[in-house]
Amino acid sequence: MRACKAWILSFLCVIFIAVGALAQDPHLGSVRVVFQTNYGDIEFGFFPTVAPQTVDHIFTLVRLGCFNTNHFFRVDKGFVAQVADVVGGRSAPMNEEQRKEAEKTVVGEFSDVKHVKGVLSMGRFEDPNSASSSFSILLGDAPHLDGQYAIFGRLTKGDETLKKLEQLPTRREGIFVMPTERITILSTYYYDTELERCEKDRSILKRRLTASAVEIERQRMKCFP
Repeated sequence: MRACKAWILSFLCVIFIAVGALAQDPHLGSVRVVFQTNYGDIEFGFFPTVAPQTVDHIFTLVRLGCFNTNHFFRVDKGFVAQVADVVGGRSAPMNEEQRKEAEKTVVGEFSDVKHVKGVLSMGRFEDPNSASSSFSILLGDAPHLDGQYAIFGRLTKGDETLKKLEQLPTRREGIFVMPTERITILSTYYYDTELERCEKDRSILKRRLTASAVEIERQRMKCFP
């Protein structure tokens, strides 16, 4: 009986650990977004099952080119690098379609995912449903933010670029630590890792088929000259 209880307890512990791991490491979608800054590239992916509305909104802004000419207005070493709201942060004017999407807000999709280094977290005002287009890349763990801001993705490439940003001179304005020079998002693009994988597999298959055709023809010529 004791052995049975111990086994059940161990089993439950494994389940709790597994659930915790899933909450902390949610499924990363196949889409990747790249911000090309004047200090290097930053790439990230989305958590579509954690914050679907937020992911859809940010990805729409990316597809429309809304983040182009925007900037990182805040770089607090070991804490966050924060992208400005595109409505006021861009140096280029917006067209009507861009502005319409940029002025939308999304519901606060708070989750159990933790604010650890590398995650992407939406900025907002006091209203929990006021997130728009400003978001932060965590430069370190920040557990005090857990459950209060919507996490929607994580960094996939660009650690070196972020390290460069952390070394830039800053000034403090209230609670914000801000770079003294503009960190511009020169351009953005996106791609799908699944499609790239399919293209690679198709290319390999095509080469194999070509090689097989050559071998079949060689054998045919050998057997039936």
